[in-house]
Amino acid sequence: MTPEAFRELYEHLRRRAAPPTVDGRCGALRHLTPERVAAAAADVRIGRTVSLAAPIDTVRGPDDPEPAVHRMTGPSPRDIRSDALCFATDRFAMNVHGDADSHLDALCHVVFDTELYGGVPASTLTAEGARGLSVDLLADGLVGRGVLLDIPRLREVPWLEPGDHVTSGDLTAAEAAQGVRVGAGDLLFVRVGHRLRRIALGPWNAAEARVGLHPTAAEFLAEREVTALGGDGNNDTAPSAVRGVDFPVHVLAIHAMGIHLMDYLQFEDLAPVCAQTGRWSFLCAVAPLRLTGATGSPVNPIAVL
Repeated sequence: MTPEAFRELYEHLRRRAAPPTVDGRCGALRHLTPERVAAAAADVRIGRTVSLAAPIDTVRGPDDPEPAVHRMTGPSPRDIRSDALCFATDRFAMNVHGDADSHLDALCHVVFDTELYGGVPASTLTAEGARGLSVDLLADGLVGRGVLLDIPRLREVPWLEPGDHVTSGDLTAAEAAQGVRVGAGDLLFVRVGHRLRRIALGPWNAAEARVGLHPTAAEFLAEREVTALGGDGNNDTAPSAVRGVDFPVHVLAIHAMGIHLMDYLQFEDLAPVCAQTGRWSFLCAVAPLRLTGATGSPVNPIAVL
């Protein structure tokens, strides 16, 4: 895709995106109305809950050069040997926007043309945190109808190979094959098999080679008025499909349309349950940490069928 074609698509999607809310900063969250949340909750049938997150990795690897750090801080051996009351305590730190751990990108994550989503100046990103568009927008959680589209299942392969693209045609074909339709306010999850490939073949440098959506698939997101997009990869293909823009889907979704993204989720637990029950939609609850001014957060989305 040429830079000129990408720019044309970007401007087109930015113009057709939902108008800003009163504060000008809520983006596609406006599609997720209380009525749609209630409808998603009412559609729960069997009460089965399934995690869409991968275990946080603390081992260095080719796709995780700065893994999360988890350290026990107590109790000490002396405390354990004593008869006194003591507590187990620990400490945790992670690079939120990596290529291994499941995380959510806030609307302040992408700087493009020296601006954030909605024309908010990039100068609002300070050493103390983001002064706007941060993960604080989701302080009350992201809860609504989730839809899983399984592209390897559609193509009858275990996973898509790095460098491949998911197109709008793939998404509509998966809808037809699975008997589901993505609608306004939905949390759309697209499986490409990244996690299964990683389990089967071992980790690789996902920064250089991975599956994602083709930038033109952003038209699908706009037409269906989705609120959030989650993938078991980065949502962007590597190498990029656009010369000079390394993360075009991030730019189009977050920056042009105000859609929250979730990267490096895992659907290997959910997909079999959906196939077994014949239901590819579910209530989904995402609860980012309340990290004031943060550009993202680790997440553990829960599907409720």
